[in-house]
Amino acid sequence: MSPVAVVAIIVAAAIVLFAWNKLPVAVVAMLVCLSLWASGILSLDQALAGFGDPVVIFIATLFVVSSALEITGVTAWIGKHLIRAAGKESRTRFVVLMMSLAAILTMFVGAVGAVAALLPVVIVTAVRLGRKSSQLLMPLAFAAHAGSMLALTGTPVNVLVSDAAVDAGSAGFGFLEFALVGLPLLLGSMAIIVLFGQRLLPQRNGAAIPADFSRHARTLVEQYGLGNDIHRLRIRSSSHYVGKAPSTIEAARHQDMQLVAVHEGDTARPIGRPHIAEGDHLLLRGDADVIAKFAADTHLSFREQTGGADDILFTHKSGLAEVAIPPRSGLIGQSVFPGMVTESGDLIVLAVQKAGTPIDEIAPRGQTGAVVLGAGDMMLLQGTWKALDTRLSDPDVLTVGSPDLVRRQAVPMGSEARRTGVISAAMILLLATGLVPPAVAGLLAAGAIVLSGILTAEQAYNAVGWTTVVLIAAMKPLGIAMTETGAAQLAADHLLSIVGQHSPTMLLAGLFLMTAVLGQFISNMATALIAIPIGVAAATGMGISPRPVLMSTAVAAAAAFLTPIAAPANALVMGPGGYRFGDYWRLGLALLAWFFVVSVFVVPLIWPF
Repeated sequence: MSPVAVVAIIVAAAIVLFAWNKLPVAVVAMLVCLSLWASGILSLDQALAGFGDPVVIFIATLFVVSSALEITGVTAWIGKHLIRAAGKESRTRFVVLMMSLAAILTMFVGAVGAVAALLPVVIVTAVRLGRKSSQLLMPLAFAAHAGSMLALTGTPVNVLVSDAAVDAGSAGFGFLEFALVGLPLLLGSMAIIVLFGQRLLPQRNGAAIPADFSRHARTLVEQYGLGNDIHRLRIRSSSHYVGKAPSTIEAARHQDMQLVAVHEGDTARPIGRPHIAEGDHLLLRGDADVIAKFAADTHLSFREQTGGADDILFTHKSGLAEVAIPPRSGLIGQSVFPGMVTESGDLIVLAVQKAGTPIDEIAPRGQTGAVVLGAGDMMLLQGTWKALDTRLSDPDVLTVGSPDLVRRQAVPMGSEARRTGVISAAMILLLATGLVPPAVAGLLAAGAIVLSGILTAEQAYNAVGWTTVVLIAAMKPLGIAMTETGAAQLAADHLLSIVGQHSPTMLLAGLFLMTAVLGQFISNMATALIAIPIGVAAATGMGISPRPVLMSTAVAAAAAFLTPIAAPANALVMGPGGYRFGDYWRLGLALLAWFFVVSVFVVPLIWPF
């Protein structure tokens, strides 16, 4: 059997398995990779080359950058402003703004970078607006495809066609010249998705769609009756508490005021030193006037808050978590009280709710008595995010709402957000200027995020979407196999023999169909490398300018809509959107038709034959 036939069988089998949707997509991709080696089409080094491909490494680093943007509150901030600008009722306005933002980002960081950066924002927004993630995530990916045609840096294919135009004796394309065709592509894509997207897209969520935790802190504060009477005071150097044990503050508490916690410095961590020092903080509960008088008498810095208790207890450094006591827990029978520091020394019990207790009887002000824990009781804990992440994996408690998810959605931006913003901006600058390869820019950004303490090494590793990475890495050798065996060239030559000599318009139509069809199964870069020389040769033979042919090829290469393996951006949204292999073609076919119209009929109006 010829190598071309073997490759055709492998491609057909892969399509069937992807469409069958019974095997994980990463497993199918690995089967393709191994089949190319077992059949002798590729050597082992070639079959596994995708796992060391710079593009795959770049994609992995983008997951780390995206996670840092989430954890530090940047994406929540963007999402909040996106929701505010779009409004909660208008799907059309939100889709238009989301697609515009994705397209603009793609101009600078490429489709994968834009989708990876906006993916968590759109998921959180879908939750908050009560919409299915599948209704928004595919439009996000498809907007990035259209956005790749807005500038020279939108995709490497744009650079290829510009260089090919120069090599063919014509002028290259300017940095923003692509926008002449990119804007119609983007506007038409928006119109199709706004008008037909709801009917053409499935109504489902991803398997792990998060709950809406945007008001989590306020909900907990109200649930446990903390109200707005929590205050945070700083120990001044002149305070007589400096040098004394934290237990001495207990004597200062009276009926109208309660000591909740003593925090070490500005860390929001329970004090671990035997003595209080300047800069430590007291967390007090009581009337603002009473607290202010106490602060003046004891030389504590007191600033009346403008927000509620949730603004003090829920910051970029610390947060709240609600836990339940399960049956057979080792904590059953133990005594706890509000203000108690847990045995680990890094969490504080803010309030306790006995099973079946009415809300208005929870932790009344001034309660000092111990509560004996039983199965079904609830505790409200406060501590640093790191402590919450570490301690709440204890099997003796059941966490209500993952602290990690809460932090990603609702944490206010702090100093880590500024550092993450600077690192992300530096990465975008490196990508836009081309000073270093994309993989290097991504590795530098991911490394800086870990070294600066924004993410730990373990968090960075867990942030990577390994299913997506394996899918893309294992499928990339298929493009090599189709090129080396001549399967792609044979298909292209056969198509051109049918339509290539009739007219320039038919040439564009034939090249578009060939490029778009191949682009659904191999990378748009490999497709473009096959189509560009054929298009230039055909244009020369017909005596027409190669510029419209090359621009049409670039548009066709961007029309990777019909399958999740057609482009990395499509694969990125597959899991979070809950998409199946066969979901892409319904909306993708409508967009593919629009890209065909622009490629064949609009491009020659801008760049004449």
